[in-house]
Amino acid sequence: MCWFMEFLSEFSFGYLTGHWTWITQVFVVIFLSLILNFTQGRFLRWVHAKLVAGGNRWADSIVEALKNPLTLLIWILGLTFAGDIIYAATETPIFGAADVVRNVGVIAAIAWFLTRLIRNGEKVIIKKAGINNQRVDQHTAEAVSKLLRLAVLITASLVILQTLGFSISGVLAFGGLGGIVIGLAARDFVSNFFGGLTIYLDRPFHVGDWIRSPDRNIEGTVEEIGWRQTRIRTFDKRPLYVPNSIFTTIALENPSRMTHRRIYENIGIRYADINVMAKITADVKAMLREHPEIAADQTMIVNFNAFSESSIDFMLYTFTKTTDWVKYHEVKQDVLLKVADIIAKHGAEIAFPTRTLHLEGQEPQYAGLPNKADETLLGSQAPRPR
Repeated sequence: MCWFMEFLSEFSFGYLTGHWTWITQVFVVIFLSLILNFTQGRFLRWVHAKLVAGGNRWADSIVEALKNPLTLLIWILGLTFAGDIIYAATETPIFGAADVVRNVGVIAAIAWFLTRLIRNGEKVIIKKAGINNQRVDQHTAEAVSKLLRLAVLITASLVILQTLGFSISGVLAFGGLGGIVIGLAARDFVSNFFGGLTIYLDRPFHVGDWIRSPDRNIEGTVEEIGWRQTRIRTFDKRPLYVPNSIFTTIALENPSRMTHRRIYENIGIRYADINVMAKITADVKAMLREHPEIAADQTMIVNFNAFSESSIDFMLYTFTKTTDWVKYHEVKQDVLLKVADIIAKHGAEIAFPTRTLHLEGQEPQYAGLPNKADETLLGSQAPRPR
């Protein structure tokens, strides 16, 4: 800085005298800042194109992070140097703060560069892992990136306070004493922050997962996990904003991580068809074992299960290979239709609620049973025996 100011003084006094000296110096500084900013912009764009063509993602992320902070740094230095010249010539008080502004600006530019570099590094890690088919948890990478950026911002803030004349030890001491008051005032914010940290560390769900809670009316697809709250899109397409602290106190179910979906049905046939029950269950089990969408390595139960009021029931218990909600229902429909075909193939019928009405002087029969509606009609209109 000193040599630059001496050069400007010699240049100005060598060619100009009087009132125009400091104005010339200011003009030269601003002009040189403009030229330097234009040059670095063109140079960084050229370097960026070369790195993209060469596939060097890490070097490219550094250049990309440097662009805007370097522009800020050049103009901060140029304008504050101009301010020093104006202050030396006019002693205007506002320009006396140029040195402090320059120091703060340099710290801010460095912090900006580091935060951009950390964010770009996060993107490079995730993208490179996807290309190489490596297992990298995107949410852990995001959490580490946020913590690093937060550390940079806190450090930069403390250095800026020290530059402005504040004692860091005094600030930390105040933080220790005032932390209790601030903690009480920001209790919800702190609990939500640590709730978000717990989500990132324990990873009970990721963005895109379908989650629901039996304790609260919470169900939908996770769209965003923030430090304070999580945004969930319900199935009727409404956004639901849940404070992160809630997830540390409730039971949470993540259906997106199920390995299979279950088909569990009790199917009833008529009492008159009890003689073919064993054949029906055997054929249904064989059908399930040969079905391409049924997981044969999972629990599979097809057995006569109960004597019900109007039917004899067998249980169908099996799992599909797919966990997709839409495809699961297609598979389930196909299975149930095949079960109906097997029942019909054995000359049996699927039962519906029926009851036998016995009249005096008649023998009970299994065949030709009326349904429940017919039974009600007969019970109200049939003549009673005399």
